[in-house]
Amino acid sequence: MSKQRIAYIQMSFAMIAIGSFVIVNKYIIKELPIFIASELRLLIASLILLPLFLYKGEKMPKLVKKDYIIFFLQSFIGVFLFSVCTLYGLRQTTALDSGIIMSGTPAIMALISYFFLKEKLGMNKIGGILLTILGTLSINVFGQLLNFNVGSHSLIGNMLIFCAVIGEAIFFSFGKLISTPLRPLTMTTIMSLTGAVLFLPSAIYQSLHFNFFTVSPLVWLLVLYTGVVITVLAVLLMNQGLEVVSAGTAAVFTALMPISTVVLSAFILHEPLFWYHITGMLLVIGGIFVITNSSSENTVTSNNTFQKRRNKNMSSDANS
Repeated sequence: MSKQRIAYIQMSFAMIAIGSFVIVNKYIIKELPIFIASELRLLIASLILLPLFLYKGEKMPKLVKKDYIIFFLQSFIGVFLFSVCTLYGLRQTTALDSGIIMSGTPAIMALISYFFLKEKLGMNKIGGILLTILGTLSINVFGQLLNFNVGSHSLIGNMLIFCAVIGEAIFFSFGKLISTPLRPLTMTTIMSLTGAVLFLPSAIYQSLHFNFFTVSPLVWLLVLYTGVVITVLAVLLMNQGLEVVSAGTAAVFTALMPISTVVLSAFILHEPLFWYHITGMLLVIGGIFVITNSSSENTVTSNNTFQKRRNKNMSSDANS
């Protein structure tokens, strides 16, 4: 089997696993407080990633003050606020709505790159963004007008999920501002450790008023799943795939995430699937394909630039 095909399998598994994040947390937040659940997930991931980081002999590159500020913003917005908005949003909306809205991350990333990173937006990217916005609106507007959703609570939940999408987009986009490129394992380890530290005070406070013996064995297994499979394995598999194929090709696989969420929501949670869900999902997936296909050439250039920067840093470290 070719390396490229193996990479496709790795990325497919990764996105299907990430798509299950919403489903799994629907069960977890019924029995565990949100801050405790998030702390446990990141703590489990850190306990796996840190020894792996040390075993692989990874080294922290030389960073400037601006890089540490970016790391903190990424962790606070893309890990802490993302988890809070996602889990509180899931309390008030369906997993179906959440998964489809969260699949619009590439479009939000394109907007952030335009306004904050001064990257150009071609007509294809603009079209992809509009398709994604229409897909998200179809879920909220038609769901409210046709009274298929729970009402205002569902709308608030969807807005929280959308805020989580913005946080995730900032997390990925701001990584381009770091002066020294980091290896995937290094970046994942730093984010997990920082996220665990940010959640720790609130998790300790909630623990003082919570009886852990009331949590079922199934939920404990699901917490372990979120830490090991989603936060560690899925992320590492996606990063391994990115070492073989271009980021533009890999981004197409993000379309598997909403499909995974929709299928699992229907079959596991037995949530009703309406026409506006399908319409919204198709529009969002269409937007993703338009955006990623339009940026395939730019991706090759950015990958070459990344490699040159990394080689330069490696040679400078060797000379020092």
